[in-house]
Amino acid sequence: MRAMLLVNPKATTTNQRTRDVLIRALSATMNLTVEETEYRGHATQLSRKAHASGYDAVAVLGGDGTINEAVNGLLDPVDGKAGDEGSSADRPALLAIPGGSANVFARALGLPNDPVEAMGAILEAIRDGRRRTVGLGQAIWEDHSRYFTFCSGLGYDAEVIRAVEGMRGTGRKATPTRYVNTALHHYLSTDKRHPPMTVEGPDVPRTGGIFMAVVSNTSPWSFIGPRPVSPTPWASFETGLDLLGLQRLGLPSMLQLMPQIIGARDTLPTGRHLVQLHDEKEFTLSSRRPVAFQLDGDYLGEVERITFRSIPDALQVLV
Repeated sequence: MRAMLLVNPKATTTNQRTRDVLIRALSATMNLTVEETEYRGHATQLSRKAHASGYDAVAVLGGDGTINEAVNGLLDPVDGKAGDEGSSADRPALLAIPGGSANVFARALGLPNDPVEAMGAILEAIRDGRRRTVGLGQAIWEDHSRYFTFCSGLGYDAEVIRAVEGMRGTGRKATPTRYVNTALHHYLSTDKRHPPMTVEGPDVPRTGGIFMAVVSNTSPWSFIGPRPVSPTPWASFETGLDLLGLQRLGLPSMLQLMPQIIGARDTLPTGRHLVQLHDEKEFTLSSRRPVAFQLDGDYLGEVERITFRSIPDALQVLV
């Protein structure tokens, strides 16, 4: 098997010694080319190159942001534009080696959060020829299109990610504690009186009054340390997209919601002010004012209208 390994040297939870060990282990099982990412979007270019060059697999050692970039390169190998995604069998398989702060995609696949333990599971999958075909989500806004592996968000959660990314720009790490503290601090200044968003779709009735929207391609949505956070517990790589919209952000509503979504749960959260969708092919979120927007934990700016689509059987993963 011929594979390209994309290494993010700035990944949160790995160091050079660990990376060397993982590279040697992977090199023992396949014909491996190693590339380090040097700037934002570089992993997309490298995985697109691997696809065009006929590689059998693209491995990623990094966090969810690096994996997202690589996936976008694999699905848009020629021009990076939305179009016919083709068959998962026509593109390299993906290997996801956790190296970031949350590693939601790798953990949602069932891999350990430790990169060395995860590598052991991946090597077993390579040895046994074990693959899993997963669906992806696609976000389309203005003249942009981008795929995502596990989640997107508009509103409050994207605002928190924006704040944490600002801290990372000053050299601070994106730890689970930092995310929680930032979320609590940011909550105090969030507008809780004027919900800007509306959701609608071909099979989705128009519903407004939404402050925050979580769009999920799988579950969990995130982790607080070892504990999963699952606002859409029925979401999976084998179904369409799910959504949880919050029509209230007041303290009583949040205190009711949080215990329902933290921890390993398989029941939907309940509440009169929740908007919930499951297994949808397409829907659109629009807003009366620009709202913060994130994909796979990567802040992408502010939007006023965005369409989400489910892309089934999009990618093969060695796991």
